[in-house]
Formats: sequence, structure tokens, C-alpha cells
Amino acid sequence: MLLLPAAAGLAIFEIWPTFQTIYYSFTSWGAFGGHAWSGLENYRTLIADSDVFHAIVNTAIITAITLLAVPLSAIVAALLSLPGMRGVTIYRTLYFLPVVTLPAAVALTWKWLFNGDYGLINWLLSKIGIDGPHWLSDPATAIFAISIVGVWGSIGYNMVIFLSGIRGIPVDYYEAAELDGAGRLAQFFHVTIPLLTPSIFFVTVITVINSLQAFDLIYLMVGQQSPAIERTETLVYLFYQRGFAEHDGGYAAAIGVLLLIATLILTAAQFRLQKRWVHYG
Repeated sequence: MLLLPAAAGLAIFEIWPTFQTIYYSFTSWGAFGGHAWSGLENYRTLIADSDVFHAIVNTAIITAITLLAVPLSAIVAALLSLPGMRGVTIYRTLYFLPVVTLPAAVALTWKWLFNGDYGLINWLLSKIGIDGPHWLSDPATAIFAISIVGVWGSIGYNMVIFLSGIRGIPVDYYEAAELDGAGRLAQFFHVTIPLLTPSIFFVTVITVINSLQAFDLIYLMVGQQSPAIERTETLVYLFYQRGFAEHDGGYAAAIGVLLLIATLILTAAQFRLQKRWVHYG
């Protein structure tokens, strides 16, 4: 009975829509609604669609770059856990602010920072003699600008998880390492990181799943009319474009199923590989 409310919410808002999406992926939709069974037609189109291939590549690039937030977060958490560190509460609050800030506010702020004409980043680069590009409209740089924001936004949440993990490491290990002559850097690599691997595994899985669902930053920072949209379009953005802009619900559902399969495969692979590098106990 205690689990019933949570189980009902999970079934109504997660499990049932998933099966609906799988069903709709085998249907064709009209511009004014309604659908008819079309079998594997959407998946045949999916395989031959070059936009899907580009979206997969873009999603993979964003995910790979965003994973840099994992080691950066571990370093930040380790620094904030040093004995005698002052202002730790302030630093934690500042790093965690992006997590609780509205995505629209984050996107608009970074859009101004990356502006090629009057953005702060290009202004700083001009002070050292570098002519900065139009970050968000240049196909060569747009995806990296989006990924940088993804890394920045992930550090706060990851840091909190790592701080909890570091607190669970017995102080005796650090004292023993110090008696053996290990410095701060050696302790970080030989004590903190091995004992933090369960937290690193969890954060890595969550970061990959969130990165595969990248949409809001692309929609708000790049936009549909940008010449760089083809180089930044992810699977979720393509899902939105086909389903809500072009009203092709069946094909959008097929893209959603593709994203679900990719997420399941990558997550299963991480659970499989974690046996080789994650240390429990």
C-alpha cells in the first residue's frame, strides 16, 4: 500500500507512455491527427535517413565531451574536501547553482556569453589578440559551445555525489598513506579515486543518460534558423522536429524508440564493464 502511489505514478507517466510510443512507431500519422498501422515503414525510413545518422553522431559527440564533467567534478570535490579549506559552503552553493537554475535562463546567459559580436568570451579573447568566432552560428564550433555548457551544468550535481562518497572514505586510509610518504596528489589517485569508483560509476551512467537527451540548450541557444543546426541536431531535437514541427508522430515515435534502445545498450554496457573497475567494500 505504501508503494502504490509511487508505482501508480511510474506506471501512468513512464511505463504506459513507453509502450504507447513503441506502438505509435509502427503507425503513420496525418497532419491533423489520427494514425494508421504502417508496419516497419518508419524504421525503413529511419535507416535511410541521413538526418538520423547526423543526429546520432552529434549526440555521441555531445555525450563524449560532457563526460569530461566527471573527472572535473571529482577534482572539485577533492579540493573542497581538503582539511582547513575555507568558504566550502559558499563554493558548494556556487557550483550547485546551475542545477537549480531554469534551463532557459542558463541557455540565454550562455548565448550572450558566446555571442560573436558582443559576447564576453570574444571580448576577453580580443584582449589577448584572438579574434573569436561566432560560436553558435559557426557549424565548426557550435557543438563544442553546447557541450561546454553541458559540462558546466553537470559539475554541480556530480560534485554533490562525489562529496558524499569522499565523506564515506575512512580517514585512516589517508593517514596510513601519509605515513608511507604519499602526498596529496598520490592520495587522490591511490586512495580517493579507487574508493570513489561506485560514485564515479553512478555519475557516469547518469551523465550519459542526460547527455543522450540533450535538447533544451540546442533549441534555445542555436535555434532552427541557425546555419549550425545540422551540426548540433541531436536525436531528441530531431524527435521534436519530426513530431511537433512536421506533425509526423509515427516517425518521431520511431526516433524515440531508437533513443530508448541506444540508452539501454549504453547503460547495459556500463553495468557490464563496471565489474572491471568499480571497487565495492
